[in-house]
Amino acid sequence: MTSQLDALLEALNDPPNILILPHNNPDPDAIASAVALQYLIEKQLGRKSRIRYKGFIGRAENRALVTFLRNPLHPLTDADFQWADTVVLVDNQPGAGNSAGNASLPIAAVIDHHPLLRTTANAAFVDVRPKLGATATILTSYLQEADLLPTSVLATALFYGIKTDTLSLVRGASEVDIAAYLYLQPHVDINALIRIETAQVPTDYFAQLDTAVRKARIYQDVVIAFIGPMTYPDLVSEMADLLLRLEGVQWSVCMGIHNGTLSLSVRTRRRRGGAGGLAQAIVKKDGTAGGHGMMGGGQLSLDKWDTPTLVAELTQRVLLHLDIPSMTVGIPLFV
Repeated sequence: MTSQLDALLEALNDPPNILILPHNNPDPDAIASAVALQYLIEKQLGRKSRIRYKGFIGRAENRALVTFLRNPLHPLTDADFQWADTVVLVDNQPGAGNSAGNASLPIAAVIDHHPLLRTTANAAFVDVRPKLGATATILTSYLQEADLLPTSVLATALFYGIKTDTLSLVRGASEVDIAAYLYLQPHVDINALIRIETAQVPTDYFAQLDTAVRKARIYQDVVIAFIGPMTYPDLVSEMADLLLRLEGVQWSVCMGIHNGTLSLSVRTRRRRGGAGGLAQAIVKKDGTAGGHGMMGGGQLSLDKWDTPTLVAELTQRVLLHLDIPSMTVGIPLFV
């Protein structure tokens, strides 16, 4: 029986120019997984590849990770699509709202841990494992199967990818994630990891944090916050993580605007998850949304909405999905 690694290498064996695409606004799991795949392609097939992304890498920790990895990924351009013979999607799937795939290029492989999409079936190779907490876990398994010991730099990135996506193994982590985490741990550059996790942030981060906290409203066991204009789109996920720590809260939803698009992030403490479903219920057909387990997110264009009306409508969709009376008045965190 052909292993997943053998099938992946077979799918990547012929096309000379391989373009690796993590999801838009890539997080540590997507970044580490893309770099690990590039390492695997070079070691097993003797070929170079490109890692490109759409959006922004704005979060201080994520920028620090990329710097630590010596900047292996760069913004996607039309020239990259012209150069590429095929595409590999990492930590995303074709047709997803956070995917940068190009319909004109064949997809050689899809490697992801989010729920399987129908559109993924057209890829030559598919390894989608929604029971896992991180795509970095899948890439770690490939390295183990290939008997490739990751460098300290790569091990640190993969370890951090698993750690962030599973919230240090307490959010949707499987036994396979735990095993990968423990396998990587002895090879981690601890000092580098500390520098990444404690990366300094600009002053406007605190201004937006202040806005998120002041605008947050509590509806029973849900906290909803609208940040307004953001300097980078993944700020909503940072704030959703922070607000979920509020005592008595089971759900957090954070929204903000960047470049004419409203981004939202959903988090839950509930072990049975449902964050992706809530994100889809919020967005409906007005945009794109997804996620799994205890994390979710989405985007909507502001073309057809004025911002106050849209935020009010999305708030009502949250309450409806969570069976909270629509007339419930949001309580500020403080007066």
